[in-house]
Amino acid sequence: MALPNPRLAARYAKSILDLAIEKGQLDAVYNDMLFLQAAFKGSRELVVLLKSPVVRADKKDKILDAIGAGKISVITATFNKLLLRKGRESYLPEIVTAFIDQYKEHQGIHTAKLTTAVPVSEELKQSILEKVRDAQHIQKIELQTVVDEALIGGFVLELGDQLVDGSVAYELNNIKKQFENNDFIYKIR
Repeated sequence: MALPNPRLAARYAKSILDLAIEKGQLDAVYNDMLFLQAAFKGSRELVVLLKSPVVRADKKDKILDAIGAGKISVITATFNKLLLRKGRESYLPEIVTAFIDQYKEHQGIHTAKLTTAVPVSEELKQSILEKVRDAQHIQKIELQTVVDEALIGGFVLELGDQLVDGSVAYELNNIKKQFENNDFIYKIR
């Protein structure tokens, strides 16, 4: 099995990004990459198959062709064949992720991750997006939502290297630390 190689993935992603820009098909290739990413997330077996040194390249080629038939552009299909010829197909899931990241950077799209204890309404999502746009002066924001019941209540919002933790679990941990440090006992004395 191939070890993760972010530098290799970034180089290949950059090459297909540049080609897609040159050919005027950036959005089509981006949609192809989203399709492939969903396929990889939905099928662990597919990822294992691509990384397997036992399965021959022609078999992998047929499988990738069958998955992408009529669903991915010629540029992406040709790129997949190039990876197979070079023996780099095991890195395809990693390359897809790198491409999506590079595409978002190229388009100026920032990703915010909102984690809550319960699902949030569409209105609340839009309200949060507006507040983040105003506070950060960023227009293109993609909001990913995650539900984590361990938060108990409140939310955690991540944007780049910034984190706002307004969760009940975070506050309870702070109180727990204060008790462990005996902060309350010293204040009473």
